[in-house]
Amino acid sequence: MNSTSILEASAVRSWPEQQRDARIPAWIYSDPALFEREMEVFHTGPTWNFVGLECEIAQPGAYKRSWIGTRQVVMVRDENGEIQVLENRCAHRGAMLVWENKGVVKDFTCPYHHWNYDLQGNLLGLPFFRGAMGKGGMPRDFKKAEHSLRRLRVALRGGLVWATYSDETPPLDDYLGPEIGALVDRAAGGGRPLKLLGYNRQLLPCNWKLYLENSRDPYHATLLHSFFVTFGLLRTDTAFKAVPTIGGRHAIMASTYSAATANTQNEVTKELASLKSDFRLEDMELVKPVDEFGDSSMINFSVLPSVFFQQHGNSLALRHIIPKSPTQTELSWTHYGFADDDEAMENRRIKQANLMGPAGYVAIDDSEVLAMMQPSVNAAPDSVQVVEMGGRDVSPQETMVTETLIRGFYSYYREKMGL
Repeated sequence: MNSTSILEASAVRSWPEQQRDARIPAWIYSDPALFEREMEVFHTGPTWNFVGLECEIAQPGAYKRSWIGTRQVVMVRDENGEIQVLENRCAHRGAMLVWENKGVVKDFTCPYHHWNYDLQGNLLGLPFFRGAMGKGGMPRDFKKAEHSLRRLRVALRGGLVWATYSDETPPLDDYLGPEIGALVDRAAGGGRPLKLLGYNRQLLPCNWKLYLENSRDPYHATLLHSFFVTFGLLRTDTAFKAVPTIGGRHAIMASTYSAATANTQNEVTKELASLKSDFRLEDMELVKPVDEFGDSSMINFSVLPSVFFQQHGNSLALRHIIPKSPTQTELSWTHYGFADDDEAMENRRIKQANLMGPAGYVAIDDSEVLAMMQPSVNAAPDSVQVVEMGGRDVSPQETMVTETLIRGFYSYYREKMGL
């Protein structure tokens, strides 16, 4: 469905006329035609999509499956050491070429009809090319060079692999912008080689935008998450910045950690039921980070359409948001550290990773809320959500008590979707 069709469909279900940046119609979380258009605009359109880490495919022939919207791709290091991103779809009949999440191969062979491709996606050969017993086979003018796997444009920065389907996508540095680009470099340790620590995956029964909103919503963080406020990892009474960038395309949340405020009450936190002043852990290292970046900050930021950079204490991870349907989203967590981490730091990262993931002390709260939210928006598609906390504009703000990042996203979203 193109933009005109979306606008025609919106004649019945449209965006509210009043306070557009501060209102969200619930029908956008379940409409199938809108979902398909989102995949075209924000995933296979002129955008850069996170695919994986360079360190995940360290040797020639190493590959990893990933997703761009609803399309599956394969990130692979070819014979020359270059990284390719290929659509995981055989050029013959469209069968899925790679079935395992990771592996090392010399080439790719489709399990259906055994068409064989090199690591750059070029068709090498196929069974019975000239037929059998003088019968069948491919026409004489069939050219293997015209039947390669679809190869995407690839860009690298900070040990991360990005890919795009579109020839119109601007250079990665321009797409990220200077603020996000600098934070990507920070998250990558300023060029230190990355080290993969592990994965978590979960299937959320909610629309992808509900999770994206959640990742740009500091307002809920100290209300919903007891761990954050109780142990001082994130508190409403500490320094905080919420910064939309490039018209709301991307978003930054920066907070300052203060061990002195953990478990303490004041006029800001006394009304928070989430603050458990008598709550203790057997191993407090879980919630006592080391200031490895030298700025006492925890900076989390998201890059549209699909990745959220997480720093909670010393736990570093990338949350890959993978839309599956209008009402289902896969969340894939890639936990990492640096190759030069000592044993104590690596153990600390792995331990603190328990805050996040499907059963994380913090993240499980989000999963439960969003699972309950989807049936609610499904049942009332003509309802309207209010996002006025912190005002109605999309300016940077120095408070957690704001929804400016959500407003910024939907200002950008409406423009690109033609709504």
